[in-house]
Amino acid sequence: MSPATPDHTLPTPGDHLRHADRLARLDRVWSNAPGLVGQLTAVNHSTVAMRFIVTGFAFLLVGGLLSMFMRLQLAWPGLEVLDPERYAQFVTMHGTTMMFLFAVPIMGGFGMYLVPKMIGARDLPFPRMSAFGYWCYLFGGLFLYSSFIFGSVPDAGWFMYTPLSDATYSPGKGPDFWLIGVTFAEIAAVTSAVELIVAILITRAPGMDLRRMPLFVWAMLVTAFMIAFGFPPLILASILLEIQRAFDFAFFEVARGGDPLLWQHLFWLFGHPEVYIIFLPAAGVVSMVVQTFARRPMVGYTWIVLALIATGFLSFGLWVHHMFTVGIPLLALAFFSAASMMVAIPTGIQIFAWLATLWAGKPWLRVPMLYIIGFFVVFVCGGLTGVMLAFVPFNWQVHDTHFVVAHLHYVLIGGLMFPLFAGLYYWLPLASGRMPSESLSRSGFWLVFIGFNLAFLPMHVTGMAGMPRRVDTYAMELGVHWLNLLSTAAGFVMAVGVIAILIDVALCFLLGRRGVDNPWQAGTLEWAVPTPVPSYNFASVPQIESRYPLWDTPEVVEATRRTDGLLGEAHDDRRELIGTGIQSGQPEQVIRISSSTWWPIVAAALIAVLLAGFISSQYWLSILMLVPLIGVFLRWVWTTGDRHAPVEIEVAPGRRLPTQAAAKNAPGWWALVGSLLIDGSLFASLVFAYFYLWLNAPAWPAGGATAMAWTPAVVSLVMLAAPLLAAWRAPAALRAGRTRAAIAWHVMAIAAGAVLLAVHLPALWAAVGAPQVHAYASVVWTMAGFHAVHVIVAMLIGGFVALRIHRGYVDAVRCLESRIAAGFWRYVVGLGAVTWAVLHLFPRWL
Repeated sequence: MSPATPDHTLPTPGDHLRHADRLARLDRVWSNAPGLVGQLTAVNHSTVAMRFIVTGFAFLLVGGLLSMFMRLQLAWPGLEVLDPERYAQFVTMHGTTMMFLFAVPIMGGFGMYLVPKMIGARDLPFPRMSAFGYWCYLFGGLFLYSSFIFGSVPDAGWFMYTPLSDATYSPGKGPDFWLIGVTFAEIAAVTSAVELIVAILITRAPGMDLRRMPLFVWAMLVTAFMIAFGFPPLILASILLEIQRAFDFAFFEVARGGDPLLWQHLFWLFGHPEVYIIFLPAAGVVSMVVQTFARRPMVGYTWIVLALIATGFLSFGLWVHHMFTVGIPLLALAFFSAASMMVAIPTGIQIFAWLATLWAGKPWLRVPMLYIIGFFVVFVCGGLTGVMLAFVPFNWQVHDTHFVVAHLHYVLIGGLMFPLFAGLYYWLPLASGRMPSESLSRSGFWLVFIGFNLAFLPMHVTGMAGMPRRVDTYAMELGVHWLNLLSTAAGFVMAVGVIAILIDVALCFLLGRRGVDNPWQAGTLEWAVPTPVPSYNFASVPQIESRYPLWDTPEVVEATRRTDGLLGEAHDDRRELIGTGIQSGQPEQVIRISSSTWWPIVAAALIAVLLAGFISSQYWLSILMLVPLIGVFLRWVWTTGDRHAPVEIEVAPGRRLPTQAAAKNAPGWWALVGSLLIDGSLFASLVFAYFYLWLNAPAWPAGGATAMAWTPAVVSLVMLAAPLLAAWRAPAALRAGRTRAAIAWHVMAIAAGAVLLAVHLPALWAAVGAPQVHAYASVVWTMAGFHAVHVIVAMLIGGFVALRIHRGYVDAVRCLESRIAAGFWRYVVGLGAVTWAVLHLFPRWL
């Protein structure tokens, strides 16, 4: 039924009673359990997202406090607020906190909270994974900050450059806390990326094709893909450095064939896209606020979408922008300099579209728009200094000076903080049902805007005067002491402004005056949700016909609050979503998702214990934790979805849809695809490391002397091909109803994987030797180990699916899990083929 079609039937008392009963049932099914237990086990997207946002602001305060101590130290030459060692620690922890524990997680929290409401969904398709990501983020941050308790605070910079961070120059545990804590926290980013990709692609409201998605949703989709490709290089670099520190591998040690610049390449393959991973969600916020307060649709919607996608692509070609002084050939410098300037083009397109929308509309100057104006001023200034730094000769002059610090903060605070606070005030009435204090919120804006510019504008001058960054003092003769004193004083003004904003937000939730629904008269779907927001978002899944449904068809609001539409009835007391086509947005399936559970926090806690054992060199504890951890994950996936769900469910009177286990376009399949994109990026980074070291490291071994003998190499290749046959035959046998044959094919794949490991790894040891001998051996064993882990995981998945077939949970109709196992085996075989070629063919070719 079209939302524009009025219902002229008068409701009867029985209709009201049925409506009230259905609402009560929906509330019971979707609500969190009461008390502390309910908070710990909650997986609802609104609850988890609010955790991310609150925790992100907490880390903002901690990171800001560190920066205030740093500013006090730099207020005047010769001060001793911090000694050099403590100053280096504060610099490291401040940058790490702001980049890894505040910027990315908090925008991910905004995405988790808003995307389901904007696309007309009740929740995200994998709520337990979202909750697991949050606990990893929290435990990772606490893990990192526990370094203060143990007196091993990282001090090698938030970029952790080698060789300063290796065991020779940093023999303590500080870098280990950084490497393990940051990698642990990054689990949240990659899980949220998979979650958002699948949610946006297949859980949009019926009628919301790709051309009707809100711009914030487009921004989060591009950001999620950027995380999928951008975070793995840093994860790999952290793993390699931690392996080198713990087990004496030689990836970055020149004396044994390594190269410290490999770390920089891997880090900035992540680091420059990271800037845009932070900026693009903020740009999505700007688009939403501008179109609402201009009171007209966005000018150049298609151009903005193309600009978002172009920014995502171009950002991966800029990593050497941060390495202009390390000795890169001049031709390469020219290429990366041009690419660094080219990325300004799609950003400029968005800025002109925003300005054109304001020009063509009737702007309404409320607090969110104040922050948007502040964003225009600050971010454009940061972009201009970015273009300056793209010129190699100028970059050489100001590299590692306070000019770069000023540019970085103008881009990050201008591109993140101002849109973040604009979005915070824009959606605050939706989340709280109350309105903030106008006077306090405006005061907070002016304190932040004035304090920020007075703090960081002088740093451009101090940097050009030669003041180096990451140094705890400077000479009076440099002549920048008054500018530093101004920066310090203004920094405290800005800090007061941030605290005022957070107090204002807290008071809004507690004491703010009651607001009305949709106080800004916005046009997008999240404002159709009543306040306070129910745990299920929409009583009936909305059906839309335009890009701005609340402007074009206002009756959609009432339609979503009745229970006579799609999924108005909670079947079997289960949480259900509508799954739609990727491009068309037409209903295709019913997705049953998990309710509150302990599994996410238990799994994250076990990983925390495992990592604690690793960092304390109690490796027996880490190995011991693997058994319960694998058990928890197996139990987790055993309870995924609904084992007893019918093949089809009536979603509305006279309309039935298949459940996800029987649907071709199931979320589990797309979760596999998203996860393999991340894993493939990780593997590609490892292959890049192999060939980078081959090109740059001295005395790189080559030829048959370092290659495995042909017999075990060929046997391992044959065993690698065997699971490919099984992956093809098992789902076909299952679809034909031959369950025993399907189980046999899965068992055959497991046996082939076991033989592969038994043949390949001993023969590799005989050919290459111990991984500590040379960087070649280190990277070869890492690649072989990477593939071996995937073979073991594939064997576990195959055994799990065989058991599920035997128990009757997977059959000819509900064949999703067998498809996932086969798809993963195909990926592992492809991974193994590339590994085999690199390890066995390439040395012989040399």
